[in-house]
Amino acid sequence: MPVEKTFGPKMPHPSGPHQRLADFGLASQARQAASVRFISLAAIGFLAALAFAAHVSRFDIWQLIHGIPRVGEFLGGMVPPIRLPTLWSDISSWYWGLGKWLRLLLTTVTMALFGTVAGTLIGGALSLLASANMGVRPATVFVVRRTLEVARTVPDLVWALIFLFAFGLGPLAGVLAILVHTIGAQGKLFAETNENADMRPIEGVRASGGTWIDEIAFGLLPQVMPNYVSYTLWRFETNIRSATIIGFVGAGGIGMELYESISLNYFDDAGAILIIVFLAVTLIDMASEALRLQITGHAA
Repeated sequence: MPVEKTFGPKMPHPSGPHQRLADFGLASQARQAASVRFISLAAIGFLAALAFAAHVSRFDIWQLIHGIPRVGEFLGGMVPPIRLPTLWSDISSWYWGLGKWLRLLLTTVTMALFGTVAGTLIGGALSLLASANMGVRPATVFVVRRTLEVARTVPDLVWALIFLFAFGLGPLAGVLAILVHTIGAQGKLFAETNENADMRPIEGVRASGGTWIDEIAFGLLPQVMPNYVSYTLWRFETNIRSATIIGFVGAGGIGMELYESISLNYFDDAGAILIIVFLAVTLIDMASEALRLQITGHAA
């Protein structure tokens, strides 16, 4: 005869909902504890690195407090006494070299403009060879990326000194320094933009029989061009300030005049030149921002 099966009371399964909920709670607590440990260790490491950096740089808060008034004295010396009854004559005397300074400022701006345009074109072309998603050989990508790293890692002031040794004093060394540094910076930014592009349009051009140039012209550039323009305008603003500093070592432009004024203790002339540079950079920044917003479609 068949044996009749009997069933006792149903026992809860060890992996029932209550057990799973308890396991989830334990796992969540373990993750939180690990996160707290990681944050604590990271904070300790950051504070240790900050303390080491302060020690190496000899940062002294008391020396900073005592030295701040001297900065005010220096800046105050850049503005001569200006009285209301003789306002026009005082300002005219202060800006005695306005025509000369504006010509030098124009040289600085044109240095930055040429260096930015040429560096962006060359850097943009190299960025295509430095993008891993553009079908370029890995060896080529590696070599081009290292080349761009060298170009942007060496400060533009050092490039200016190198070109001054080769070509002598003048704007040519400054233009070449800005150009080389812009190649490295723009090449990196453009390559990262290329690698973040949507590959579907590029693959569509490729599937339809398009060449590598067609993939770039019709699949890549329509996506990345707004970012290209934004980075280029930002780089132009940066290069104007760089062109001013490069002039300190004799690479042309208004920076040479500014350095000469400071070194000869003509602080009022230095103040006048700094105000001119500040106003020029501000106007260019505002114009570049408006143009960038207009091109990218974010204008009000």
